[in-house]
Amino acid sequence: MAQDRCPAADGSVPPEAPPGCAICPRLADHRAITATEEPSWFNGAVPSFGDPQAQLLIVGLAPGRGGANRTGRPFTGDYAGDLLYETLATLGLSQGRYAARADDGLTLRRIMITNAVRCLPPQNKPSTSEIASCRPFLSARIAALPELRAIVTLGKIAHDSTLRALGHRPAALPFAHGAQGEIGGISLHTSYHCSRYNTQTRRLTPAMFISVMRAAAAAAGLAASTR
Repeated sequence: MAQDRCPAADGSVPPEAPPGCAICPRLADHRAITATEEPSWFNGAVPSFGDPQAQLLIVGLAPGRGGANRTGRPFTGDYAGDLLYETLATLGLSQGRYAARADDGLTLRRIMITNAVRCLPPQNKPSTSEIASCRPFLSARIAALPELRAIVTLGKIAHDSTLRALGHRPAALPFAHGAQGEIGGISLHTSYHCSRYNTQTRRLTPAMFISVMRAAAAAAGLAASTR
C-alpha cells in the first residue's frame, strides 16, 4: 500500500514511519505475529507524540509490547510511561490527566516524545541494523522541529542513535546518566531509561529522573514548576 512505503515514493524520508513500515523484515514479522495474537492493539510503527512546535524532544528506545505497541502512543500503557508522564506533570510541562490511553486527552507543552526505533522489537532488543535503518526517521523528526533547543535521551541506544542522527559519533558525548553537552547547536541531556527494571533496582530514582528533566527543560527555555 502506498501509505506503507518508506521512504516515500519521491525518495524523501518523513518524520514518522508509516504504520506498516517494512524496512526491517524481522520487526515487520514480529509485528504481524503480535497482531495475530492481539488484533485489537495498534501493532504498527508508533508515531511521535507532542507539540509540533516542541522546544524539547525526548527520545526513548522503542515501543513496549503492552505499552506503546498496544496503545499507539510513545510510553503509554507501561511503567516507563507512568514515570515519564508523572514527571512531566510534576514539572508543569503537560496538560490534562495521563490515563495510559492514547485518547486520554493529555497534551504536552512545547515537548515531543519519540523513539529511536519505531516498531516493537523482540525481547525489547533491536539489532544494530534495525537501529540504523530507523535512524533516518529520527533525523527527519529532529529536522522537522523548528523550535527545538534541547533533547533528552533515555538509555544508551537512544543516546548513541540521536548523536548519529545529529551527524556526530557517540564519542562526541559518551553516555552517562546526567551528562550534558551541546551537539549541533542543541543542548543534549542523558538519562538512564525510566524502565521498571532501572527503577526497581534503584539505578534510576524518581529524583534522579526529575533532575535531568528539569535541567533539559531549562536548557530548552521552558519554565518548569519548582514543586
